[in-house]
Amino acid sequence: MTVSEDFATLTGRFRGELLAHCYRMLGSAEEAEDLVQETYLRAWRSYDGFEGRSSVRTWLYRIATNVCLTAIERRGRRPLPSGLGGPAESSEVPLVAAPEVPWLQPFADALLAGAGEDPAAVTVSRAGIRLAFVAALQYLSARQRAVLILRDVLEWPAAEVGDLLGTTTTAVNSALRRARAQLAQALPAEDELAEPAEPERRAVLDRFAAAIENADASALAELLTEDAVLEMPPVLAWFAGRQAVTSVTESNLLTAPGRLRLVRVMANGQPALAIYQLEPDGAYHAHAVLMPKVTRTGIARMVSFVNPELFGMFGLPQKYRPVDLMPARDPGISLWAG
Repeated sequence: MTVSEDFATLTGRFRGELLAHCYRMLGSAEEAEDLVQETYLRAWRSYDGFEGRSSVRTWLYRIATNVCLTAIERRGRRPLPSGLGGPAESSEVPLVAAPEVPWLQPFADALLAGAGEDPAAVTVSRAGIRLAFVAALQYLSARQRAVLILRDVLEWPAAEVGDLLGTTTTAVNSALRRARAQLAQALPAEDELAEPAEPERRAVLDRFAAAIENADASALAELLTEDAVLEMPPVLAWFAGRQAVTSVTESNLLTAPGRLRLVRVMANGQPALAIYQLEPDGAYHAHAVLMPKVTRTGIARMVSFVNPELFGMFGLPQKYRPVDLMPARDPGISLWAG
């Protein structure tokens, strides 16, 4: 076995969980991919000096965390619209995009299971990638993010985290307390609400998908909680309350039955929808990735990432001909089954 083959065998199975780790730190799947590449490049360059005093996994996490800390210092945080100000006072405000803002991005679950990925590593990867959690992490400093992720998500001992960050166990525990307190303030209230049982959640999501494809605003409104929230990055405005959310959605999204077609995807460990929009050329073009938050009382939050470039991350094409795009939901068949 060559040195290159030995390196690939030892390190390759950790790629998915390192990608998830970098995503938690940065809030961008694209940046996470770049930083994992940088991690492996640095690991390869220093492989001859790796003496095995720690596990390969720990060694790679040390490199990846330091790469992320440097990146955060250069780029700052990635917010959602709700992280930049209060909700719009009227559902009729102009929907102005702010492409210059480095917005938080979703994460395709399919990225976690690379070739030869250890099933246990995939399980570790899925932990702590819920959108609300990653959004809340953006309010923490770079080192606080690292401490909280390493301690609470990956469950590393405080002494090991201190060694990685070049600090003391006492300092790690102190940073963790501050990070937890700050995170509790930043997490949206609905994230604390219990989710329904899986069959009930699937039924709600089936009705939700049907309401969108049928442009049925009334059916959508019935599924929303009274204090439902709608965010549409890169649009700066966001909306709170069933009436406002329904009004904005009806005016800008649910304009005609059949105008939108949906494809099921998994993002940030939860069901999501890739929305295709019918264009004048007669084809359905990539439009947005929509992530609904389902609670026992209904859909509490919708985050629609209006960015067709995200579709490649989910392995989806930029457009479909109508004949190629199957309905998201056939009568009697759950969109979320299987």
